[in-house]
Amino acid sequence: MGRSLDERLLQALTDRVEAAQTTARAMPKLTDEVPGMTLGDGYAVQLALRDRWLATGRRQVGWKAGLTSRAKMDQMGVRVPTVGFLLADMARPESSAVRTDDLVHPRVECEIGFVLKAPLAGPDVTREQVLEATDFIVPAIEVIDSRYAGFKFDLPSVVADNSSSARYVTGGQPCGPHDLDLSSLGVVLERNGEPQAIAATAAVMGHPADAVALVAQVLHALGEALPAGSFVMSGGITEAFAVKAGDFVCARFQSLGSVGLRFV
Repeated sequence: MGRSLDERLLQALTDRVEAAQTTARAMPKLTDEVPGMTLGDGYAVQLALRDRWLATGRRQVGWKAGLTSRAKMDQMGVRVPTVGFLLADMARPESSAVRTDDLVHPRVECEIGFVLKAPLAGPDVTREQVLEATDFIVPAIEVIDSRYAGFKFDLPSVVADNSSSARYVTGGQPCGPHDLDLSSLGVVLERNGEPQAIAATAAVMGHPADAVALVAQVLHALGEALPAGSFVMSGGITEAFAVKAGDFVCARFQSLGSVGLRFV
């Protein structure tokens, strides 16, 4: 991917994103200062941030996909999902309390998570290869959090902000990847007992495994891969909904059970 940032500017932008994430303070989108910033520059900032945090002892467990619905892709003018890294300390236990005072714009969406038993790498990974490499799938809720003022951003900026990654929780019933038709599972997302959205897993690229395949392809372009043991979140099945302290969110998945969390 094409890059235009020199090392000084790369580190300065990484400083800005790191500060916004660690202090939960909104920032202007990065392209306000660097209008020529490319998607490759956004990933350079994201990976620089990842490397900083790994150097402090934090542990990466996998990756997530963003922009996996066709509507979002058309809106942003892309044909592949964005990716973001997942760290172990972003995970929260099922039914646990998630603080809102260390987040800027918390929103939730429900997803299918894949746990890999074999590595995935290369420019042409397929749905079938993803399913063969998957140990099991789990239902999940992702808490996304854009650190940009007014929840307004563009593609290079959101990628630099680690594709709005913040927290995630898994639950329900793990299941083998061939035990269900992953293209047609129904999902209901509830907030405080009231349904907010009803959708099917086909909303994710037609099949969630296709989103994981495209994550592997994006990572290949970045010189990265999905090792065995990776946890991969395949992208929002429903739109994301804003949450606040006092809310309880539950996602009910056909054949996979439910997963929930509350906000304080």
